[in-house]
Amino acid sequence: MPHAKLLESDNSGYADFDTHFFDGQDEVGKDGVLRISNKFRSKSAFADFLPEWDRSQKHTPLTYHEYVDPGLRADPGFPNLFPDFTPVEASVKKITPKLGTEIDGIQLTQLSDAAKDELALLVAQRGVVVFRNQDFAKKGPKYAVDYGSHFGKLHVHQTSGAPQGHPELHITFRRPDQKEFHRVFNDQVSSINFHTDVSYELQPPSYTFFSVLEGPAGGGDTLFSDSLTAYERLSPAFQEFLGTLHVVHSSKEQAENSRVQGGIQRREPVTHIHPLVRYHPVLKKKTLYVNSSFSRRIVELKKPESDQILQFLYNLINNSQDLQLRANWEPGTVTIWDNRRVNHSAVIDWEEPILRHAFRITPQGERPVEDPKYLNDPTYLPSNLTNQE
Repeated sequence: MPHAKLLESDNSGYADFDTHFFDGQDEVGKDGVLRISNKFRSKSAFADFLPEWDRSQKHTPLTYHEYVDPGLRADPGFPNLFPDFTPVEASVKKITPKLGTEIDGIQLTQLSDAAKDELALLVAQRGVVVFRNQDFAKKGPKYAVDYGSHFGKLHVHQTSGAPQGHPELHITFRRPDQKEFHRVFNDQVSSINFHTDVSYELQPPSYTFFSVLEGPAGGGDTLFSDSLTAYERLSPAFQEFLGTLHVVHSSKEQAENSRVQGGIQRREPVTHIHPLVRYHPVLKKKTLYVNSSFSRRIVELKKPESDQILQFLYNLINNSQDLQLRANWEPGTVTIWDNRRVNHSAVIDWEEPILRHAFRITPQGERPVEDPKYLNDPTYLPSNLTNQE
């Protein structure tokens, strides 16, 4: 069936193999709600976080709202995040000189609101912060939703599964089934798929909280790439040129992939135009804001010109190992990253059928802008461009 394989291949770049419902492998309840099949649910140690897909759940389009980053309220000396011990005593270490910090000895669940503001500042400064030995997941889904709300209005994903009653949590669930690997590698030679979370939204996320509940003893890492340093590597002339450009980001392909698998669509799919180079309000620096999963084309350029520049930038972000780190997961690990300055990719490098279950919290951030004068301006339109394909 070459036509069917072509259709599958056409959508593979936008697939979320561990967030979609799969007709024939998952099941439909008597109430019409789509769920992971019982044979896989019974193997989970975190039933409260298991995903379901309610086809009756419909949401109106997301609309603009003002966003003030909690990092802007933070004390830069971090007296609340590190109150009783020095960073050395808390086991705070850099993963790379410019990107990533790993912390052991601080419980996220014990942070005050002031400490959470300082956490936001630290994540912005380091791009990725990995916390070990956390009790976060033991508090349950409602706690996770309430916690994430401190950092902004929480995003509800258009197609992914969520625990019952908590649509703000984005669940990834890789079934302990060999079919999972067939889906990933049937028409691909790599599982690497760099992106920044839901960049197609009008106000994409600022910070992402991600906790792996269960997974393989080795492997299943997450790769991160620093778009801020990538931008700073470019020549001043090229930086200036890129700063005049805007990019279409689209959710339509992801929505179509969910539909093909028998899944849901909570909102109508969208496209939005964002500046190719965005201003970071906490760092007061600029970063590249393109990703090979959701960016489609540069609106000011002809398609061949757009393709060439985007491919150059994707190659810079996705393949420059000196801009990257590899975060590994242990029981009780919570990793927080800043979507405005990093791209990330899951790594599927284990082959035995092992359950991998994780949840994500994604506060919506400010609308991306190229200049601070446009921050929280409800009338902002990039270069007077209209939303287009």
